[in-house]
Amino acid sequence: MRIYADHAATTQLDLDAFDEMKTFLLEEYGNASQPYSFSRSAKEALKSARVTIAKCINAEPEEIYFTSGGTESDNWAIKSALFDGDVRCDIITSQIEHHAILHACHTVEQKGCHVEYVPVDTLGVIRLSDIKEHITDKVKLVSIMYANNEIGTIQQIKELCSVAHSRGVLFHTDAVQAVGHVPIDVKELDVDMLSASAHKFNGPKGIGFLYIKKETSISPYIDGGAQEFGMRAGTENVASIAAMAVALRNNCKKMEKNIPHLKKLETILIRELHGYELDFRCNGSDNRIPGNLSLSFRNAEGEMLLHRLDLMGICVSTGSACDSKNTKISHVLEAISVPQEYVVGTIRISLGAENTEEEVKYIAKAICKILKS
Repeated sequence: MRIYADHAATTQLDLDAFDEMKTFLLEEYGNASQPYSFSRSAKEALKSARVTIAKCINAEPEEIYFTSGGTESDNWAIKSALFDGDVRCDIITSQIEHHAILHACHTVEQKGCHVEYVPVDTLGVIRLSDIKEHITDKVKLVSIMYANNEIGTIQQIKELCSVAHSRGVLFHTDAVQAVGHVPIDVKELDVDMLSASAHKFNGPKGIGFLYIKKETSISPYIDGGAQEFGMRAGTENVASIAAMAVALRNNCKKMEKNIPHLKKLETILIRELHGYELDFRCNGSDNRIPGNLSLSFRNAEGEMLLHRLDLMGICVSTGSACDSKNTKISHVLEAISVPQEYVVGTIRISLGAENTEEEVKYIAKAICKILKS
């Protein structure tokens, strides 16, 4: 038996998306850039995928740019502050961003841009006042993640964006953990850029997109051919792009059903853990991505819990899956000041729509068995 409870790391490929991939891998495999009739289906697939994805986030099709995933999208957004050659190239971000943002920020710092890393409160929430305080005439971009990958906390993106725009500053959000899981409306949020990754919403790995609002000043990221409106060169991964659109469409259709199901599973898991009288804390805000739980157990070891649970057929994470080789305390847990006696005993349980009540009860029972042995 295997219980997969690490959906924030990756998700199972949607079967409809898989069928869509097979069509463009085995049958309609033409290069969309070629002029002959065999490439027509690939061209239409790209156009259709752009329309589908745009509808899912209330964007325009020409505002969707296909990338290799969330990391590339984040890098494009951050490094555009440097590439544009504007005298303003400073950036404001937060201390709890994904490493795709933080490492990209370190790179632009080495090229002369100043980056301000604003703190968060103990729930992982960014204060509007901190953004206001640090916006100067040199700031080009504010980049704040929609929802944190480790603790699930959702930020006040619309309000944060409004603060940035009031000073003529662009706003980007890394929405990798949010797209396909909670409703996203880019027009309502008014963001200038938004990153997403297909494998987080049951699409294939190695594909994603960057939403760029019309008339946003941003330089091309990869030079070469004229793909992606001349902004991102390279032969399009048609099969994965088409599959991504199908997966996102299906997830958005199921969202109304999935959200209450995941919240119910969260409640059951927490209730069961309390029933076993375990000493633990749930990190982050109650306003979080459904199913994403960061749990810290007092005087325990998260790494030990992960491996013992694995032996019992349960897949969970400690901190960020993108930093699995590093046993150092995560920067997110440090930023929210998790007490020392709890911080080392942290695991992330991220549930998906296919998880059941029986499974979360078994997870709680397994954790109890490990900790009390």
